[in-house]
Amino acid sequence: MASTADFRNGLTIEFNNDLYSIIEFQHVKPGKGAAFVRTKLKSVTTGKVLENTFSSGTRVTTARIEKRPHQFLYKDDYGYHFMDSDSFEQVTLEESKIEAHQLLKDGQLVDILYHAETETPLSCELPPFVELQVTYTEPGIRGDTATSAFKPATLETGAIIQVPLFIDQDEMIRVDTRTNSYSERVKK
Repeated sequence: MASTADFRNGLTIEFNNDLYSIIEFQHVKPGKGAAFVRTKLKSVTTGKVLENTFSSGTRVTTARIEKRPHQFLYKDDYGYHFMDSDSFEQVTLEESKIEAHQLLKDGQLVDILYHAETETPLSCELPPFVELQVTYTEPGIRGDTATSAFKPATLETGAIIQVPLFIDQDEMIRVDTRTNSYSERVKK
């Protein structure tokens, strides 16, 4: 059990029969009336974001979430299959529980979040940046670099993102998995 004084970003609580992670919180002490805490909560299971206000001093039940390293094996009709890097056990997750699933390639190391009490896999987090090869993109036009123009590029995972005009086919690029956007060219 924790009170509103223990709130911090990333704390996972049990609320409305679901697990929520605190994204933002603000303690408010109005000139008149009791203090309260305004929060923005993200459901760990569905990804839905909601805003809620707690009275100051309210007790909430915290949930223990563990990050465990896994390796992505393959995808089939049943979902995405991962192997625990420590115990070599396999776990299958559906697409909705994986952030940026289109950037996931075979052998990729990821972290899977587990609810510690029930041993239930909740979601899969990719590293902040992944290095992928461009399999197809139109050639850039010489001298057309005065503006920061972008063109579509297909990556080795099948994902299509916007890249600058100077990126060519078969180049390795670094992609930000949080925004699904081009970050930089990987130097050889």
